[in-house]
Amino acid sequence: MKPAANHADIVQFPDWKQALATANLAPGERENHRRAILTFLKHCKEQRAPASVAVIREYLRGNPAHRTALRWFYQAAARPRRDRTGGPAGRPAVAGDGVGSAGRTPPPAAADLGGADWERDLIKAVRSAGLLWRTEETYRGWAARFARFLAPRSPYAASKEDVGDFLTALAVEQRAASSTQRQALNALVFLLQEALHRELGDLDFRRANPRKRVPTVLTRDECAALFVQLEGTTRLMAELMYGSGLRLMELLRLRVQDLDLERHRLQVRGGKGDKDRVTVLPGALVSRLREQLEWLRELHQSDREACLPGVWLPEGLARKWPKAGERWQWQWVFPSRETSVDPATGVRRRHHMVDSTFQNLIREAADRAGINKRVTPHVLRHSFATHLLEAGTDIRTVQELLGHQSVETTQIYTHVMTKPGLGVRSPLDG
Repeated sequence: MKPAANHADIVQFPDWKQALATANLAPGERENHRRAILTFLKHCKEQRAPASVAVIREYLRGNPAHRTALRWFYQAAARPRRDRTGGPAGRPAVAGDGVGSAGRTPPPAAADLGGADWERDLIKAVRSAGLLWRTEETYRGWAARFARFLAPRSPYAASKEDVGDFLTALAVEQRAASSTQRQALNALVFLLQEALHRELGDLDFRRANPRKRVPTVLTRDECAALFVQLEGTTRLMAELMYGSGLRLMELLRLRVQDLDLERHRLQVRGGKGDKDRVTVLPGALVSRLREQLEWLRELHQSDREACLPGVWLPEGLARKWPKAGERWQWQWVFPSRETSVDPATGVRRRHHMVDSTFQNLIREAADRAGINKRVTPHVLRHSFATHLLEAGTDIRTVQELLGHQSVETTQIYTHVMTKPGLGVRSPLDG
């Protein structure tokens, strides 16, 4: 059983790699420490547990060889570290590579109402707005960094110039990506306007340079080769992601009621920007999806007989219909085989498959298939869009299927089409 983490015992060390690189250790010892810490942090993510003293102790019972590395990890995390933007001391390092992004705070439980008054106001505003716990986690992390940036002043005294200075420091001193800076902007605007009821007006700050990257796209043959290396539920998930153009979390969060097998339609709920859309459901997958649902119904019945709490529901819905999570139509299409503790409530329930598990399976399959590209699950979505455009599908239709707000976002796929410009041939081809 996973040990419960005391909030005060959670190890917050997102910059451990930088600290390790400058530690007074022999090169071989430093590499051993790095591997041991990565293995431990991967264990934390798989167990959905923060890196805490209790988790470290439990982990070392089965991995005593990692004791020296984790002792260094714990002791180095306790040393003071700070940069101008208040980072990087933020969320516990529980991500797959162990680097917490944006200095986020530990996953909030329902009983965690924050410490400082401004943090309590933020949590109240986030939960009143019905935002996901991951959003709460992110907003709290950025707010904490902003508070450290302002210290000794309080966020209550922050001005729009302070926000601009913080965002500029992210771009200039931290060289943050534009998406990271935009995330910080959204968090701080919510903090000041929605939680602290301050009007910001127009903000003046140096924007991070956008990094334009051409998406990686697989050919149809490469897609087929990738799918051959997968089996069972994992192959079904990969083919559905490609065949419907889904984002990873849209795939993992599919519920039974989202599948319309008769009309070959798939309802995506709460996609990027919290928007719903309808996309195509491949007819070739209908029979296998029916088999998946038959297996899922047996699992659902077993969970009900075991009196297991229902699946997670949005907070407002859970309040209105407390038992809805036990009903068939709300079950995850691709559930985890094991139950785990909900980080938002502390309730043990069945969640959907962990994203890192699926990502690792896709990468390993691509290696076995000999695909010499950086293959992630999102590459399947890129391939969906590109192959539709190559087949002559109208770009506006592709935009709607992908859920893009602007057609300009969809146009990036025209740069990686097999026949860019629809009919233009290289002069070398005669």
